Amino acid sequence: MAATEKSILKRLYIVAAFLVLFAGAVLFKLVSIQVVDGEKYKALAETRTSHIFTIEPNRGNLYSDDGSLLATSVSKYTIRFDAVTVNDIDFKQNIKPLSDALAKQFGNTSSHYQQILRKAKENKNRYALIVRNLDYSDYMAVKSFPLFNKGAYRGGLIIEQKTKREHPLGKIAERSVGYERVDENGYRTRVGMEGAFGEYLRGIEGKRAKQKIAKGLWKPIGNDNIIEPKDGYDVYSTIDINIQDIAHHALLKQLELYKADHGTVIVMEVKTGEVKAIANLGQTPEGKYYERLNYAIGESHEPGSTFKLMNLVAALEDKVVDTSTVIDTEKGSWKIYRHWVKDTKRGGHGKISVAKAFEVSSNVAFAKMINNGYKNDPEKYVNRLMSMGIHKELGLPVRGEGKPVLRYPGDKGWSGLSLAQMAYGYEVSMTPLQTLSFYNAIANNGEMVKPRLLKEVKEWDKTIEKFDKKVLNPAICSQETVKKVQKILKDVVESKHGTGHGMYSKNFSMAGKTGTTQTNYVSKDKNKYEYISSFAGYFPADNPKYSCIVVIHKPDKSVGYYGADVSGPVFKSVAQKVYATSPLTSEVDVKNVLIASTDASYQNYYKNAQQVYAQVPNVKGMSGMDAIAILENLGIEVEVKGNGTVKHQSISKGTDIKTVKKIVLELI
Repeated sequence: MAATEKSILKRLYIVAAFLVLFAGAVLFKLVSIQVVDGEKYKALAETRTSHIFTIEPNRGNLYSDDGSLLATSVSKYTIRFDAVTVNDIDFKQNIKPLSDALAKQFGNTSSHYQQILRKAKENKNRYALIVRNLDYSDYMAVKSFPLFNKGAYRGGLIIEQKTKREHPLGKIAERSVGYERVDENGYRTRVGMEGAFGEYLRGIEGKRAKQKIAKGLWKPIGNDNIIEPKDGYDVYSTIDINIQDIAHHALLKQLELYKADHGTVIVMEVKTGEVKAIANLGQTPEGKYYERLNYAIGESHEPGSTFKLMNLVAALEDKVVDTSTVIDTEKGSWKIYRHWVKDTKRGGHGKISVAKAFEVSSNVAFAKMINNGYKNDPEKYVNRLMSMGIHKELGLPVRGEGKPVLRYPGDKGWSGLSLAQMAYGYEVSMTPLQTLSFYNAIANNGEMVKPRLLKEVKEWDKTIEKFDKKVLNPAICSQETVKKVQKILKDVVESKHGTGHGMYSKNFSMAGKTGTTQTNYVSKDKNKYEYISSFAGYFPADNPKYSCIVVIHKPDKSVGYYGADVSGPVFKSVAQKVYATSPLTSEVDVKNVLIASTDASYQNYYKNAQQVYAQVPNVKGMSGMDAIAILENLGIEVEVKGNGTVKHQSISKGTDIKTVKKIVLELI
């Protein structure tokens, strides 16, 4: 018996000792948590119940050169209600007047809002949705409503603000305007001007404290931010919205006509390098066109016959030929090694001068000129081209510039055919903007300027930074060569035998060069051949103000594919309309500039724009930009839905203008 009692006591002592040790451990942990790790756990608890959130600032506005909006930030507000912070007396006194005010402002019945508020109060909902996507004026009105005017604590008012980026021009210049986005890892995707000038536009982030409530939702603490966000600067681009609209619609019309895959148009001011328009349209699987990619800047391709200008300048500078040098084009084909160089004209052009060879775009003549002139010293040829800077990128702020390709003797891909191939624009590669920069230099008497998209950065009316023209090459060649090639470029359009003669107009002069490049030519199946049609030049020919390039990829071969037929009309249409809306000399008679057979719709715009109206005009069938210009000049506020041409106007023609304040245009 005694032994049994001793055994029991021993066990009790062990259990007691264990309990003492356990109690000691618990006490130690409590002391440790309170004294040693107290701050750590307190901070952890706070991070789980409250957090500092980033407030995105409003991006600055992006403007055209005349101050018209290309992109702007619009704040949208969501109103929620915290039913817990509001005491019963305030709630009962204000629920009816608050609901009445909400109903009057937003259209629902007062009982609808009363039901939302009462349900939130009953369920102790701290995050009840009242209304979302308010503009600033509605948001300010809601803040003054009964109960909500007591603020976040007594009134239960919760305000959430989000900023949405809008493009007033819609799809026009959408890719050139671009965007800047940040993913969850903080990586920025930069596209177009929005991306290029993001450092000015994006502003400085603010900070706001929020408290975690039920179901993982976060409610703002207090009415004020910890750090107020600083809005971005406003950026003024070089884009002219009138020229942009002209380029966009001229390109769209031709792409649809020729069922082409994609195309681009660039218009640049000769003296300054300011890009006035940059349109990029690509085809969807459904056959529609939209601003898919920035082909003008990012797509490098074989330029074809537009590269003959670079070759002509090189040959004249090196005294390989003169413009009067005669070259035998034989019967339109010439064999070099096992390769045949051919002209588009059957039977060839016979013996012609270098100037004539450029006018008619003879591949045979140029292949002979460059191959025979440089075959003993091909390095001299490439060095001459490099001295003009065409092997370099332009160094644009917009990301994604395509790299030019200009091989050097000995490089991979160089062969005995290279000189002859390069003579008419193969085995080289350039983007449309790089090609245009060279043509612009010829128009600018040899001075190559850097294409520029940015004019000025402002904060309200204060100028932060101005951007002036930058010269890339003060003289790409001698003045003697410049004058010779300027005359030849003009003759391409004016001469009856020139490849661009179909563009000729007696009312104003143009100069330039057609180009037709064959793609997929490695295939032996001619049915798989595709083409790139282009025209590069400037206007007016004698005193150039603007340079322009049009490049259209993969037109339907059954409709046509030569540069003169596909891209030339776009160039002419752009030149005519720009010339008509912005007379380049004081002697121009605008009424005689436009030819009805070429562009009847624009003639109609000019006619309408010149009239003095007492009544609302009929703008159906006009382009959106034309209609807006006419109506706003009459003092009428215009709201636009869609893009393209006017399908419907909310105020019928003939209505007395004095009675009209606003008109809505529906575009297709």
